[in-house]
Amino acid sequence: MSRAGQPAEASDLIDIDELIAAYYDRRPDPAVAAQRVAFGTSGHRGSSLSSSFNEDHILATTQAIVDYRAAQGIAGPLFLGRDTHGLSRPAERSAIEVLVANGIDVRADSRDSWVPTPALSHAILTYNRGRALDDPGRADGIVVTPSHNPPRDGGFKYNPPHGGPADTDATGWIADRANALIEAGLAGVQRTRFADIGEGRVGGYDFREHYVADLENIIDVAAIRKAGVRIGADPLGGASVEYWALIAEKYGLDLTVVNPEVDPTWRFMTLDWDEKIRMDPSSPSAMAALVARRHEYDILTGNDADADRHGIVTPDAGLMNPNHYLAVAIDYLYAHRPNWRADAAVGKTLVSSMIIDRVVEALGRRLVEVPVGFKWFVPGLIDGSVAFGGEESAGASFLRLDGTVWTTDKDGILLCLLASEILAVTGKTPSVRYAELEKEYGSSAYQRVDAPATPEQKATLAKLSPDSVAATELAGEPITAKLSHAPGNGAAIGGLKVQTEHAWFAARPSGTEDVYKLYAESLRGAEHLAEVQAEARAVVAAALGA
Repeated sequence: MSRAGQPAEASDLIDIDELIAAYYDRRPDPAVAAQRVAFGTSGHRGSSLSSSFNEDHILATTQAIVDYRAAQGIAGPLFLGRDTHGLSRPAERSAIEVLVANGIDVRADSRDSWVPTPALSHAILTYNRGRALDDPGRADGIVVTPSHNPPRDGGFKYNPPHGGPADTDATGWIADRANALIEAGLAGVQRTRFADIGEGRVGGYDFREHYVADLENIIDVAAIRKAGVRIGADPLGGASVEYWALIAEKYGLDLTVVNPEVDPTWRFMTLDWDEKIRMDPSSPSAMAALVARRHEYDILTGNDADADRHGIVTPDAGLMNPNHYLAVAIDYLYAHRPNWRADAAVGKTLVSSMIIDRVVEALGRRLVEVPVGFKWFVPGLIDGSVAFGGEESAGASFLRLDGTVWTTDKDGILLCLLASEILAVTGKTPSVRYAELEKEYGSSAYQRVDAPATPEQKATLAKLSPDSVAATELAGEPITAKLSHAPGNGAAIGGLKVQTEHAWFAARPSGTEDVYKLYAESLRGAEHLAEVQAEARAVVAAALGA
């Protein structure tokens, strides 16, 4: 019997001392692919226990970032933050050793506390406001986080001067340089031992104070306060815990931090779908304890460890599907932000719900559909041509009330506060509004499943062209589009998407496992979705020659 959604037990917990000891004691073998530095969509991730996130990785990657920023003419301060994972503080210290030795102006948290990813993005953009794109004084940043990953993992992410996730040109260069440094036994890595770093060598920045003080310029906190919305915010043991406390205090909100505990073992979590501890606020299993309390508050919210993801729980519906909430957020924002550009588009990943397409069409706005990865929204958010960018995996950000950029990375705190604004202004919970949207546009059945694929098949899938699909119908409907490139920006999606009027599927290879991810949706219900999925598997198998 599955223990998904059940409280973690002692046998589920990691040994933090062992984890940290392995960080310093184990040396990665650069000949083993799994032990090399590799940047996915959100930085390098791994565990010290499997020799994929150790001191050598962080020393080399930090030196590579120093070398990269020098090559790019970036000489301003580097903002540095960490989340609450057990490996985050050791990795932050390793990074400081290299940054200080290289003479970098490091700005770490002045409270020596945790920094959510959106607060780091906000700090970079605040510092760079008004600076030219080639100004050598521009700032950039590093956030030490594996996001919602299990407690045994560590993560290390670089955000360049635009404040968002680095693109593949940057991450590829940094990873190659870092691996070369590891292969050379760290020759070329400059380092000052942490114990020898004197006072004043690391600058301070109050990420929390600056971020929270600015929230009134993007969220109608006055409306939330006036309506008396009862909010329960669960940081899920992550970096947002002290941010929520200050938000409640500063803005006079009826807001309770329902679990202020921080513990790197995350012993207070309920187990995720695979019986692992994972701080995913979009997972019904990981959020089970919070869902059980849904009648105690008007709005309950959750964030992952670095607060770049959101989970929305309402009394009437429990945990909202992330796709459903994104549709509601878009529907509300574009009707309640009069100072946004009249031609500002809506950005979504191409594996997000068709309901969003219908909402955008009804708003008379342009839809910008991009591949998976928040980096694709960065240019539009910066120049205001895209007012909202959202991913199916519960990550989004949008513009300030005046139509200027807020963050160029996902902001889970912001999207959680928006749920309370929606209730305060409209008198409806986001889930009630979503039910209205479904009555108008159709009932969405959406699912992502994984299917086995060999490395060779994954490589083939990543390069498929529309011509690879011979089928003309999908689950009884004519195929209207076959896509290998995103219509919003022409970028390769690393897979294939097939659409009909009321359904679609997309197949993409996993970057870490021998599986491919099959996304599918139908606006005709669960039975039609099952047909779509069955035919999608056949289409993919035929294209792969399986």
